[in-house]
Amino acid sequence: MNNKKKVRVEMRKNRSKPPRHNQWTRGFQEHGFNELATRGDERVRAKGDLSRYRTVMQDDANAPAVDPEGCQRGRVIKVFGLQSVVETATGDQVRCAVRRLLKTVATEERGAVTTGDIVWFRDAGNGEGMIEHVGPRHGVLTRASRKREHILVANVDQVVIVVSLVEPELKAHLIDRYLASAAKGSLAPIICLNKADRVEAWRLQSMIGAYNQLGIPALLTSATTGQGVDQLRELLHDRASVFSGQSGVGKSSLLNAIQPQLALRVRTVSDVNHKGRHTTTTAELIKLDTGGWVVDTPGVRQLQLWDVMAEEVEGFLPEFHPYVAMCAYPDCTHTHEDRCAVKTAVDRRQISVRRYHSYLGMFNGSQEE
Repeated sequence: MNNKKKVRVEMRKNRSKPPRHNQWTRGFQEHGFNELATRGDERVRAKGDLSRYRTVMQDDANAPAVDPEGCQRGRVIKVFGLQSVVETATGDQVRCAVRRLLKTVATEERGAVTTGDIVWFRDAGNGEGMIEHVGPRHGVLTRASRKREHILVANVDQVVIVVSLVEPELKAHLIDRYLASAAKGSLAPIICLNKADRVEAWRLQSMIGAYNQLGIPALLTSATTGQGVDQLRELLHDRASVFSGQSGVGKSSLLNAIQPQLALRVRTVSDVNHKGRHTTTTAELIKLDTGGWVVDTPGVRQLQLWDVMAEEVEGFLPEFHPYVAMCAYPDCTHTHEDRCAVKTAVDRRQISVRRYHSYLGMFNGSQEE
């Protein structure tokens, strides 16, 4: 936090106009001074963009600079509403609000602070404080939400993509979107095909083999029978992980199977639409007895990639890489062009047809699950 720079940030709406006393105009008119009135477009204050911005100091992390003296370092373990729970180095938990300037600077984010953030906060006593600074992030899982960036979690090593084989039904395209988001956020992916006790395993071998060939672990798991739980527990050892997926796929149930004393709340899927019900409402950091920690996140209905151009999507599918350079056109989009090596590889079953359809959906910006 030593290299500081000056930046211009937009002022909040309720600060864009100066306060003034009431009834000034009426008093001016009642005293007959209308002939002295200035033209309607004359102002003493600056007009336009000049008056709608302010100068603040930022550091290299693009967060408002703060004097570390008088502040404590901690990690955000939960965010709910306007409050965040921060854990200090000594294990104490402080309920913190977020400095207003942080919200002003984070113009493209849905929230200025997210679970997993390293923050500096000013202790106000009585278990309360104010977050003054958010440290640099690495390993983020993010998505687009209402034209803004929604960071689900920050500072993790890997994402466990939990999908259900039944109720709710398997959505393979959603897995591919998660894999693209993981690649963008520099996260190692793990795929959990949950509720394996309710299907015939041989039907899934081709899918599991395809992901394993890409170097992506794909596990058949069941929180009911314990299938795959020991293998998953080993993959979580001494790692920072995030569990993510649709509602009702069994994220909390798997965590309960990995560490029973967690006793996370779980619910069955809806009998009406066979979809999950939102049981986990906030992303929460949980420490594991075997080492490492995980974040249990609320279920998502869809996952739209954030800040990804269509031309970047091919980079998130590693099986495309050997063929891209063989296309006839250097700017080939692999959608409609002739002499496209990627499309030829799809026809020859060298690239999965299902993965190619996932590519088309992401390339066209579809929000399909």
